[in-house]
Amino acid sequence: MSKQHPVVVVTGSSGAGTTFVKRAFESIFEKEEITALIVEGDSFHKYDRAAMKKMVQTEEEKGNNHFSHFGPDANEFNKIEDTFKDYGTTGTCNRRYYIHSDEEAVEHNARLDSNLNPGEFTPWEEVGAGTDLLFYEGLHGAVVADGVNMAKYGDLKVGVVPSINLEWIQKISRDNAERGYSAEDTVDTILRRMPDYINYITPQFSETDINFQRIATVDTSNPFICRDIPTPDESLVVIRFKDLEKTPVDFTAVKNMIEGSFISRRNTIVVPGNKMSLAMEIILYPIINGLVANK
Repeated sequence: MSKQHPVVVVTGSSGAGTTFVKRAFESIFEKEEITALIVEGDSFHKYDRAAMKKMVQTEEEKGNNHFSHFGPDANEFNKIEDTFKDYGTTGTCNRRYYIHSDEEAVEHNARLDSNLNPGEFTPWEEVGAGTDLLFYEGLHGAVVADGVNMAKYGDLKVGVVPSINLEWIQKISRDNAERGYSAEDTVDTILRRMPDYINYITPQFSETDINFQRIATVDTSNPFICRDIPTPDESLVVIRFKDLEKTPVDFTAVKNMIEGSFISRRNTIVVPGNKMSLAMEIILYPIINGLVANK
């Protein structure tokens, strides 16, 4: 952890909603004129898209049906830890991008004078000079396992944790809309990832400082046949604070400002799903400003 060069982490599994939370943070950074170094978790995958497909097939032929992006064998855990540690120490680190789309390929090829394709990585570059903080969004921002400890380098760690059925509904819907995958293909992926999900994704949420967990208030009993993602109006968000001294919040003020919210435990407040952005703004603004002010 570093007061001079703070590291802010948003972590959660694929389809959990970390991108929504990332946008909320970016809005705070813009309004407060905070210069953030954005680091994407996908950039720490060990294999590009083509190589990953081959590795999955190779592992399946060996009898390993659980090789996945959720686990250490498909990621550079040491590089994530080094990135957090280096930035916290010097305010700089190495960063690359995983290219998701044709649009991103055009952008990075123009910047680098290269000919990269979707599914490939850009070269590593030293970045960060002049930034106020590092902001990581991805799968493994608070992993403590296999000789690495990302959690100890995060000055603020936020978990995004839908209820499991809701998470699966979101993933099935997203994979179909954005990637053309059938529900059956996505279910196969969910099953393949399950051991790594249990061992490397879920334990992070005991390390995070604040968790935002969305709970549906409609029937999600069978997520594999549900085709409609519950809307924010059909959800509640459970917000849990690990240490109220580290991340102080005035629960009474939040409750008074957000109609329909209530305190469920000493360290937990529940807000309507359509008020999640407002709740994040009320809770995170002073915390982020405090991190930057303490620089």
